[in-house]
Amino acid sequence: MIKLVAVPLTREAFEGFGGVIETQGVEPKLINEGTTERFHDLAKVDVLDAGGTPLISIFRATPRPLPIAIKLMERHPLGTQAFMPLSDRPFLVVVADAGDVIEPENLKAFITNGAQGVSYAKNVWHHPVLALGDVSDFLVVDRGPTEDNLQEVFFADEDIHVNI
Repeated sequence: MIKLVAVPLTREAFEGFGGVIETQGVEPKLINEGTTERFHDLAKVDVLDAGGTPLISIFRATPRPLPIAIKLMERHPLGTQAFMPLSDRPFLVVVADAGDVIEPENLKAFITNGAQGVSYAKNVWHHPVLALGDVSDFLVVDRGPTEDNLQEVFFADEDIHVNI
């Protein structure tokens, strides 16, 4: 059995997998006659390969029973994918380095603070969105069309769980 322990999500710890989307530590720009703070360019959006276009969606995720079993990982070779929570709830992030082979012992788990989002770099292996506590909505920016931009690996014979 492989037991992952989720650690707090930080920019430094998530480096190599993509980016952390958060306002903490970012100097805002005042816009709209000084009534609005703009936290500019928080995540890379790279979706144009092979004629892709940007999509903005809302995903509604239902929490899984704890401890969370990791049965599959996915990656997107043609574009980045960003998840920003629309509710103030932490969510779980499970990732592995980009590459053609994924080994269960190389998985890493992070827990957000409820205000952070993530942007997965192209080809970075990640688990589909993992809500915690209650049904949660996420604003998602990714690539369309989705054909040929999803690769999945299933861990049929592995027993992998995440402790929070």
